[in-house]
Amino acid sequence: MSGRSRGRTRRLAARARRAATRKRRLLGEGPGYAGRQAAVLLALAGLLAVASLPNQPRQTTPLLIIAAADLSLAALAWVTPWERWGPNGPLVLVLPVMVILGFSTWVFGGFAAGTGPFFVLSFAWLGLHFPARVSFWTAPLALVAYVVPLAVTHQSQQVLSSAVVLLPIAVGVGWIIATQVAHLRAAREQVRAVERWRAALTSALAHDVRSPLTTIRMTLHLLNRSGDDLPAQRRTTMLATAERQTLRIQRLAETLLDADRVDTRGGLRLDRQTVLVQEVARDAVGYLETQDVRIDVGPDLTAYADRARLEQIMVNLVGNALRHGAPPVAVFAERRPDGSVRIEVRDHGPGIPQPRRDRLFTRFGSTGAGSVGLGLWIARELTRAHGGDLTYHAADPGACFRLTLPAPPLTEP
Repeated sequence: MSGRSRGRTRRLAARARRAATRKRRLLGEGPGYAGRQAAVLLALAGLLAVASLPNQPRQTTPLLIIAAADLSLAALAWVTPWERWGPNGPLVLVLPVMVILGFSTWVFGGFAAGTGPFFVLSFAWLGLHFPARVSFWTAPLALVAYVVPLAVTHQSQQVLSSAVVLLPIAVGVGWIIATQVAHLRAAREQVRAVERWRAALTSALAHDVRSPLTTIRMTLHLLNRSGDDLPAQRRTTMLATAERQTLRIQRLAETLLDADRVDTRGGLRLDRQTVLVQEVARDAVGYLETQDVRIDVGPDLTAYADRARLEQIMVNLVGNALRHGAPPVAVFAERRPDGSVRIEVRDHGPGIPQPRRDRLFTRFGSTGAGSVGLGLWIARELTRAHGGDLTYHAADPGACFRLTLPAPPLTEP
């Protein structure tokens, strides 16, 4: 490629970057974009006022005043650093805009093609950048800006009644746009949350699957090389370890399947029966291979539940306490006077900060490293499938998760 061609390519690339920069400066969300878009609309109004001069020779002076006001306000709106004023900073433009529209209404005497479209356009701008309630708050100001000039110029009753049609339409346009924008923003945030969750899921799966697979692979390798020479007790221990790691992978797969079944109406099935809570708690803690958990459950305490699901719930709760809290972790259970069973899992860590509690049981609520944010969500959904509930309570110190299972039916199926 010649030097001239390279230079031309660089110029074209630089021009494309400048165009993209200009586009980014005008299109987007936030107070800066709202201010610049208002500047464009004001500049358009000013230019239209100038363009109307040949057709309105008797209104030259008012049109020049309107054009000068629009263009001056447009320049101010463009250069103002709205980001420093907060998200609602550009709302200060509403007052001067309504003053200009009021003056224009006085000049044109309610001519529909004069100021009506700009009232609607103003509310459309409000809907794009601010909550729907702002349109309703601005309605009285727009009513004054439109009706008072008509009344001062002694317009007919028919012209005055146009406000009954124009302003509700303008407010409705602002409300519809604001509602739709809010819906799209929520959907976009949901997509972003899904993408963050998917990235965390991939990372966590790589860790959670690789670790047990490494253990299984090493066990099989040792058994293959010197299985006959190993003492029987050693072989039994190694096989038990490999089996536990296999169950760990299986449980992870079941958790992911449960996440899909919860989303599918009727997809989650429970095999409920009378189970010993102490046995379920011991199996759950044994799966985690830890000595930092104390089980305070009577040997005769029973619950009417799906044993595998209840164990999964307790694994999630105890595992969460070990991972995010501090030992000792205690598992306590009792039967309440109404026949229901309450199970508590408590740690002695720092607890959960208040800002995180509202999202604690959501699908994407976890922000911890290596966590996919499914554990507590799945635990609560499984509990609710039993007809119970799972709640968080601050302990002193630590965090306490309280699981409540309803009393069994009088006649078990």
